[in-house]
Amino acid sequence: MIHITRGLVDTLLRLAEESDPDKRTIPLAVTRAEKLPQTSLSDETPVFTHFYMSSKGDALNAIFGVDMKTPAAQTPGIFVSHPISELEVTKKDDLREIVFIAVPPWSTDSFKVFDRKGNEQDLTLLDIEPPQETHLADN
Repeated sequence: MIHITRGLVDTLLRLAEESDPDKRTIPLAVTRAEKLPQTSLSDETPVFTHFYMSSKGDALNAIFGVDMKTPAAQTPGIFVSHPISELEVTKKDDLREIVFIAVPPWSTDSFKVFDRKGNEQDLTLLDIEPPQETHLADN
């Protein structure tokens, strides 16, 4: 079972719709359920709660197609919009352990999750707020 916040899904769908007809790829991060007191999930359960937005044409932060601003090993999932293709993982998609795919009409009915081999996974949308992120500059 894969868990994601409804707010994150709504945001990803909005970003996909805004990018249409272009494809959108966004790395996703998790928060352990222990930091989400509104859930009854076991403490170690990962919940997708945040994304990292890359800047188009940001050559200083992207080297060989890799966004250097995104923390390594902190984005086990990725969201990919498919404006003109099927609701499935394709050979052209960037892959992570978990791949979220959406297609038009950009609703939760056209949003699914897969493993890196393309096998559909069970998905649960949680109506919770993720914890506030803190940055080193804020401390």
